[in-house]
Amino acid sequence: MPSPFPGMDPFLEQGAYWPDLHQRLIAYTSEWLRPQLRPKYIARIDERIELLPHRKGLVPDVMVVEPRQISESSVTYGSLVADEPQTFRVLDEERLVPYIEVIEVASGDVVTLIEVLSPANKTGKGRKQYVEKQDELLNRTVNLVEIDLLSRPTATLAHAFEVDDPQDWRYIVSISRPQRRTSIEVYAIPLKDRLPRCKIPLLPEDDDALLDLPTVFSRCYEMGDYDLLLDYNKPPPVSLSKAEEEWMEALLVEKGFREATAPQ
Repeated sequence: MPSPFPGMDPFLEQGAYWPDLHQRLIAYTSEWLRPQLRPKYIARIDERIELLPHRKGLVPDVMVVEPRQISESSVTYGSLVADEPQTFRVLDEERLVPYIEVIEVASGDVVTLIEVLSPANKTGKGRKQYVEKQDELLNRTVNLVEIDLLSRPTATLAHAFEVDDPQDWRYIVSISRPQRRTSIEVYAIPLKDRLPRCKIPLLPEDDDALLDLPTVFSRCYEMGDYDLLLDYNKPPPVSLSKAEEEWMEALLVEKGFREATAPQ
């Protein structure tokens, strides 16, 4: 069964389902692009390591328990000597983040990098790490495509610009080409709209490839069996405007995912 939403499904933004969707978006995007790229280019999935710092109030996955050691300068008060405590050292958790590289076969050069943003890219230390990586890429002759299917605030290139068309956009895809870094191509996507069919730039002498995000997302939804997991009778895990709430309610009732509420 397909998603009831014409574009991105906000119910998939919850933490329990996003990692699976993220992996599928990367895999099926690469698969979709493959026939357009061959034989000059290939799309490869690679991973980088990002560190997720231990957050207060959470039980860490990785700890090192250091044995008790006798301190050279013991803490004393009169004839009393403080006992030596154990020390628990919390390690930053490593997370493997997949992305797509479009590579020219003859030279082996990366010509385009496609990122699908995750929640860790958009807040706190993770956002800082992502923006630093972004700056590094923009200093290279590489096309950068950022797909952000998580509700604002955004950490894409577009965050530096005042994107106000349409005003009710929630998701965004941005493209930066090395030949014109001062210009950013943007697809700003409201909740009620379908996902865009995006340009994927290659080398300047070649036509852009086309990424059919609606088809890729539909495949993710089907192969992830999300229709069996999502409860559309509950509120979505993100805040919606009043207009979005009313539109979503009518949509879910129309599609048979919710019963119409009786008038008061």
